[in-house]
Amino acid sequence: MKTTIIISLLAVVLLMPQPLQAKKKQKKYAKTEVSLESEKKPEQPMTDVALTNPKQQLYGEWDIITLRKKPVSTQGRAYLYLDFANYHVYGNTGCNSINGRFQQNGPNISFKDFITTELSCHSVTKERDILKALGEVQRLTLSTQYNIEYLNLLNGKGNVIMVLKRHNLDLMNGVWRVKEVDGTNVFEKNVRMVIDAEMQTLHGNTGCNIINGSIHIDPSKDFAIQFEDIHTTGNICDDMTTETAILIALEQAESCKRINDNEVALLDNKGHIVLDLQRITLERNN
Repeated sequence: MKTTIIISLLAVVLLMPQPLQAKKKQKKYAKTEVSLESEKKPEQPMTDVALTNPKQQLYGEWDIITLRKKPVSTQGRAYLYLDFANYHVYGNTGCNSINGRFQQNGPNISFKDFITTELSCHSVTKERDILKALGEVQRLTLSTQYNIEYLNLLNGKGNVIMVLKRHNLDLMNGVWRVKEVDGTNVFEKNVRMVIDAEMQTLHGNTGCNIINGSIHIDPSKDFAIQFEDIHTTGNICDDMTTETAILIALEQAESCKRINDNEVALLDNKGHIVLDLQRITLERNN
């Protein structure tokens, strides 16, 4: 979340509107609902991970996936963010934002002083149950399976009362230039996007129109990402084919994968690459 301000400033620089060629209007591209086909993986046991560098191993965002051995079902994404700079914890219960403090010493950890917003919630997993469980936490263990990290929170009796999974969409945060759309090279068209997986927002410039949208994250699926409520300004441009292809590709995206440190791919529900993005760095004007 600390990157949010920086990314927002980059978005302002990146997305300066071009002169309008027609009357400005809004277009909304409805999200097409599709299901991600589950991939069968070979059985792999959960492996314990030694806690050697807690500040590095525990720092960051964790999705809450089970509570007292039951899957967490909430309106929004339930997660915790552990900030070791001031030992603050913040996140969301799936409805309300929460802020508090934590203490950690080796495998011992405890949470206290939580405050929350006061929205009315109607989730299967009750907010008060999440907060009550956090108040009981005394110890932690780390484990991994299929290269995904899990944080297990235990009570004083040694029972696991909450399991969290490392949020794995940090690779999508940043400023990107579209390299390919459905296999077609569009790099020279200078199509750019700003993606903030923490704030779940998308901003972009197709070279003609500015686009804005929201991001949906399904914590039950690894590296799952969907782009929703996509709007664009309504300029009429010479090259509308590329813009249309990009909007369709964003609607088809269901997951992402890292190609290398500076390149990621967005995939549809069949695993086909619909967008190839290359990370860029904006130069600051002194």
